Amino acid sequence: MTEIRATPACRLPRAVPAPATLPPSGLSGLNPGWSRLIDVAESGTSGDVTHGWHLLDNGPELDALGVIPVGTILCVHGNPTWSYLWRSLLAAASEAAASGAPAWRVIAVDQLNMGFSERTTDFRPLARRVQDLDDLTDALDLAGPVIALGHDWGGVVSLGWAVEHPELLAGVMLLNTAVHQPAGDKIPAPLRLALGRGILGPATVATPAFLATTLALAHPPLSSEIKRGFRAPYLTSARRSGIGGFVADIPVALAHESRPELDRIAESVRTLAVPTLLLWGPRDPIFSDRYLDDLVDRMPHARVHRFEGAGHLLAEDVDYAAAALLWLGDAVVKSPLDASESESESESESASVAPSEAAWDAAGTHPLWHYLDELQDSDETALVDMQPTPRTVSWRLLSLRVRQLAAGLVHIGVKPGDRVSLLVPPSADLTAVLYACVRIGAIVVVADAGLGLAGLTRAVRGARPDFVIGAAPGLLAARALGWPGRKISVAGFVPPMARLLGVEHTLAELISLGQARLSAGDALPAQPAPTDAAAVLFTSGSTGPAKGVVYTHGQLSAVSRALFLQYGVGVGTGLVAGFAPFALLGPALGARSVTPDMDVTAPKTLTASAVAAAVDAIDATVVFLSPAALVNVVATAQALTPADHAALAGVQRFLSAGAPISESLLAQAAALMPQATAHTPYGMTEGLLMADITLEGIRAAAAGVAESNTVPAVANDGESVPAPPATATPAATPTANPAGGVCVGGSTATTRIRISALDASGASVGELTEEADVTGEIVVSAPHVKDRYDRLWLTERASRRGAVAGERWHRTGDVGHLDGAGRLWVEGRMPHVIVTANGVVTPVGPEQRIETLPDVFRAAFVGVGPLGTQQQVAVLETVPPARRVHRAPEKLAAAVRSMVGTPVAAVLVVPGLPTDIRHNSKIDRSRLSRWATGVLSGGRWTKP
Repeated sequence: MTEIRATPACRLPRAVPAPATLPPSGLSGLNPGWSRLIDVAESGTSGDVTHGWHLLDNGPELDALGVIPVGTILCVHGNPTWSYLWRSLLAAASEAAASGAPAWRVIAVDQLNMGFSERTTDFRPLARRVQDLDDLTDALDLAGPVIALGHDWGGVVSLGWAVEHPELLAGVMLLNTAVHQPAGDKIPAPLRLALGRGILGPATVATPAFLATTLALAHPPLSSEIKRGFRAPYLTSARRSGIGGFVADIPVALAHESRPELDRIAESVRTLAVPTLLLWGPRDPIFSDRYLDDLVDRMPHARVHRFEGAGHLLAEDVDYAAAALLWLGDAVVKSPLDASESESESESESASVAPSEAAWDAAGTHPLWHYLDELQDSDETALVDMQPTPRTVSWRLLSLRVRQLAAGLVHIGVKPGDRVSLLVPPSADLTAVLYACVRIGAIVVVADAGLGLAGLTRAVRGARPDFVIGAAPGLLAARALGWPGRKISVAGFVPPMARLLGVEHTLAELISLGQARLSAGDALPAQPAPTDAAAVLFTSGSTGPAKGVVYTHGQLSAVSRALFLQYGVGVGTGLVAGFAPFALLGPALGARSVTPDMDVTAPKTLTASAVAAAVDAIDATVVFLSPAALVNVVATAQALTPADHAALAGVQRFLSAGAPISESLLAQAAALMPQATAHTPYGMTEGLLMADITLEGIRAAAAGVAESNTVPAVANDGESVPAPPATATPAATPTANPAGGVCVGGSTATTRIRISALDASGASVGELTEEADVTGEIVVSAPHVKDRYDRLWLTERASRRGAVAGERWHRTGDVGHLDGAGRLWVEGRMPHVIVTANGVVTPVGPEQRIETLPDVFRAAFVGVGPLGTQQQVAVLETVPPARRVHRAPEKLAAAVRSMVGTPVAAVLVVPGLPTDIRHNSKIDRSRLSRWATGVLSGGRWTKP
């Protein structure tokens, strides 16, 4: 592409001049009253050169409403769109002003040679287009405050204007765009194709191919009416000259005429200190996440939201206008929540000791690697690897390996704040690598292999790691699917395979490099502070695309503190973790830890014998298993030997969490560990330990009595901690549970739980309350609640909605209530609430009642139809299992309706209900609702 000349017009058909015009009437979503034409003098000429511009402007609407705008949003389209792209923002801004919200004037321009603005005969490179926009705003006599908003190449033009007008600029908003193209990197494939020899003119001007290809990037596909709107200015080749000119202006080569201006803008953007919002569609074949990374690097203060599933035409894929106006409200009037966050981040630290040490002292916790330093001379067991054969690792060896790996990572260029994706199965290697990364301030990215290849790809690409450390399966996937990051292998490969996988180093090489640095007296970097980011942990994806959850060092330390306070897990404890995250916390607690011999991507592979072997390997006193694993452990209990039973008899506490678990399953598991108190904690990736209940507590809740939670226990270091209840005590009066649900017990030692009541539409709008029997969204607060969602500003904002200033709360997305004894009952997920004409229905209560029927193994209760008039539908797995999808027999359907007690439109039987991959137990009710809607409206009776 280096043959592109300074004036590429020679590669395009000759432009035909044409004046600016108004758009035709009847374009979908376009208010004719917004259109206006204006003549603008071109700067740099003798003054007699003017051009006609077409733009959309809701100013007259605001005038008619009698409102004064708080500012102006200046919208600049890219190629090959026009101001039509911004029609929803103009409409939303005017509607908001009419409702009494802050009024924003929206001016959306058609750049010259584009849309319905004038067609000139001149080629207009980037610097000229930036000056064109400046000429227009001068002609409009535009006053501040101004928000610059751009998409595609219009993003670069808008930023070029923004950096030249700091006196007017109040903020920046960008949709998928790029301001920098590294000299050695290829430009996106669609643009390379369009710039190919003999392709540029035919693809962009002579035919509408480039326009059609761009419109095909929408998700979901655009309607014919919307396509008609975008095509309206470009119906002939003469009208498409600007499309070709824009493509020709892409500065592929360093010698390109527009390269200096692009570089100037890219560097000047770093000086912008105004509020910034980046809205991104990751399914963009043109501007991928690498361009988002570059923008974040240049504007680290930016709010970022990636709309999973959206692409290049983000403005058509999602309701970006609502997000933009929401952000503008936050940016204009700073919320108390933002203020409290800023204050906490700027707290002064003591000057008497190192900053990070003072911060840890103030936090009342210690770093994750504390016990690795404290026990570095101990030959006691730190962890045991059960695969492929048991391997014992001492604290001395683990501490040494962590220091060596940390120094080796520093040697190859890993810096504080770099992201390191860990694609390593639970093992001693994973533990050592994780603690080495967090010790030097790198941010570990952990995505569960149970997400599947598609889910893992979304997660890893979204997290944009700088480095990937993996075993062979992870590195093969990374190579095949184009995951970003420099590659480091757990084990060695023969040179051809290493080159194929892009492996630069092995762990053995890092250990050797690190040992050399340590022997030479090189010190590790200063330890991170509690407020520094430590990890990005991905959710299970059971309720939508997996989300990256950012934890700081202080918050991860608070997780280990919560485990210590609630269960006494600490120095000397032996911890069997059938759920990888808890095994990784073992060294942070000073506990011996082991992961049983199992396939961590398939929890159902865990056997009772493997659990017993793991317990025996470290004399474990605490066992944590997921519900999915627990099912097979109980099913394989007959294979236990007398020695296995003897080992299991030493367990003192048994935990199972991550999904709902029945009392009968918990009881069967507890019978295998007769001396252990059985617990089922409640939590989520965003907060791993929020509530807790014992087996006896579950039975007490079912009987409607209160339980005691006041018996103290003594932790390993002698500190008195509250113990989970082991017995039930009758309450003065039974506690009612009219809504049903799963009782998950009371809040843990460091957690507060509140409820935000549902309104008639199923929205959680109520003030946070502890009042009994109020059904609403469950909201939690604890020192170990996540810091934020990664590049999901809207999701993060929603999760903190209604929080009290100075307090950190998280909206869980679960719906439930507190009972009279203060216990929490989970009734389902917020997206699964059914809104009927007679009120709101939560699904878990009806499901539990249906599941008491002898012919029902498992049930799901979903709504079909529009909110407010939804019909209730029961979907069943029967005993014995059905072989095909069908309507329930009349007798079974009648029994189901009798159990529910409210109108049920249909009772359907399926061979199996769809569940998530990680837990194999969380029913995908949203998917079932869509499926039931299809079959009940005449669709095929396929399996859900």
